[in-house]
Amino acid sequence: MTNYNEEVATPLGEGFVQVRGTPFDLNGSPFLFNGFNSYWMMNVATEPADRNKVSDVFREAFAAGLSLCRMWAFSDGGDHALQISPGVYDELVFHRRKADQYVQWARNAGETVDGDDDFYTNAVVKGYYRRHVQEVLTRVNAITGIAYRDDPTVMAWELMNEPRCQVDYSGNTINEWVQGMAPYFNKHLLAVGMEGFYGDSIPDRKQYDPGYQFGTDFIRSNLVEEIDFGTIHAYPDVCHLEDSRTIIGKPLVSTEFGKSKKDPHYSLDVRDSYMNAVYVDIYDLARNGGAFRGGLVWQILAEWMDFYDDGYKILLLLEPSTNSVIAQQLSKVAALEHTL
Repeated sequence: MTNYNEEVATPLGEGFVQVRGTPFDLNGSPFLFNGFNSYWMMNVATEPADRNKVSDVFREAFAAGLSLCRMWAFSDGGDHALQISPGVYDELVFHRRKADQYVQWARNAGETVDGDDDFYTNAVVKGYYRRHVQEVLTRVNAITGIAYRDDPTVMAWELMNEPRCQVDYSGNTINEWVQGMAPYFNKHLLAVGMEGFYGDSIPDRKQYDPGYQFGTDFIRSNLVEEIDFGTIHAYPDVCHLEDSRTIIGKPLVSTEFGKSKKDPHYSLDVRDSYMNAVYVDIYDLARNGGAFRGGLVWQILAEWMDFYDDGYKILLLLEPSTNSVIAQQLSKVAALEHTL
């Protein structure tokens, strides 16, 4: 297994983001980022009347200084599906975490499956997943003429969003699945997509996830050779930061953080303070050689998108104080990149 603490960049092409120990690297220079989540983009783009919302969010996010967008590359079965059935795709959706659908397809095909967690172990289901990965990576963008696997606009892929396994809390099942699936991604950076929960590899770390058992192992799965950086969904604690730097030796990204309007003590000021605290940590730790290298706020929407509002909605044009918090971080990070 490669020693990821060595300051050796992964062998990608010019223009691709790489890892160099715990920092990210772009064309030989440090790469820090502020990003955002808009998981809904592919679904909304299927409706011609709504496609302007995608453009609006990109325009507003870029103006605020957000340089990276995290979105879904799957929509399996149901309305506006990308993958209608195993291996059958709607090209119109291409122009614009659903593990249970894969299991249901296998069941419909006569396969014996016990439950949704067979997603990680059943050979037929894993074949469906690998076929989907191949289809997405080799698909040629109709606008640019570049296959997604060759496009440096894509920084990274996640194996899935928030993997969980209720039949095996040790983390073994998901880790074996990660080891089996990660080699199918061979050019861009790759993350598992985990929330950050600990497993059996370092049992005492479980005390930092009180009451949570989701069958993942933050340490072991992020040590898989093909995994380039760790992810956490929330505000990382000291253990995640130190473990990423000293044990895993790879960058850490908070791929989902935010404040819900449904929280009893929510206010716009509270949310802005929380976002600023995350940004300050990213800046300070990056400046001092830490592993925390970026954050993606959850989530940015356009106006009139209440269907997708889970309480975390940010409307950049209507919330100038939040816009200001993001812009201040952009200025600090841009200056820091020139000194690292």
